[in-house]
Amino acid sequence: MALLDIDHLSISFGGLQAVLDFNVEIEKGELYGLIGPNGAGKTTVFNLLTGVYQPDEGIIRLDGVDITGHSTEAINHDGIARTFQNIRLFKALSVIDNVKAGLHERFPYPTIAGILKLPSYRKAEQEMDEEAMKLLEVFGLAPERDTLAANLPYGAQRKLEIARAMATNPKLLLLDEPAAGMNPNETGELMDTIRFIRDEFDMTVLLIEHDMKLVSGICDRLTVLNFGRILAEGETKAVLNDPEVIKAYLGD
Repeated sequence: MALLDIDHLSISFGGLQAVLDFNVEIEKGELYGLIGPNGAGKTTVFNLLTGVYQPDEGIIRLDGVDITGHSTEAINHDGIARTFQNIRLFKALSVIDNVKAGLHERFPYPTIAGILKLPSYRKAEQEMDEEAMKLLEVFGLAPERDTLAANLPYGAQRKLEIARAMATNPKLLLLDEPAAGMNPNETGELMDTIRFIRDEFDMTVLLIEHDMKLVSGICDRLTVLNFGRILAEGETKAVLNDPEVIKAYLGD
């Protein structure tokens, strides 16, 4: 059974058909790429998967469970986490507090316990600190635990956003243009990080990306969107060499 099974997903905005008859099956542990020219509908697919938009048609199954129509919060509980093209961190909070923001659902305590600093609150906070530090170690951010997120270099902010998403303990991680704005060295480090996440956490990753070096370097398979429709899909090398895909990117 595929971890993610999307069947005939469609959505339109007014007279604009943003995504039409989108289908994909992603196996557990895959690094899967969703690519296409600007405006092809890639981020719309992510917004459908995370409950930001509700589809006009189609079914989304995660690990065999139909999650179509679930709210954004419910979908996060179901097991999907995402990052964004434009980094969305709590810039005024420390690095460790950004990661802990993703842990609160896993370490709940009553509001009154937090107000009165009761033992249940202190225990949960200690457990969150320990879990957050494990993630920061993985992403090489442990020395920056008390640094404000706003003061991190750009590449480190990207890593922190991924670490916060991982804190929710997802089954599927969605990365929306993770290499955007990165220099070649940062992109290389990011590729290593994504591979490590897949291997260390047995994570399934679906990513949108325009950096073809990153895509060809880490993705097992690809789907190419163009004007909201699937243009090509299959093994990465074959898809990137498809004349129709090259034409969509480069023009006639």
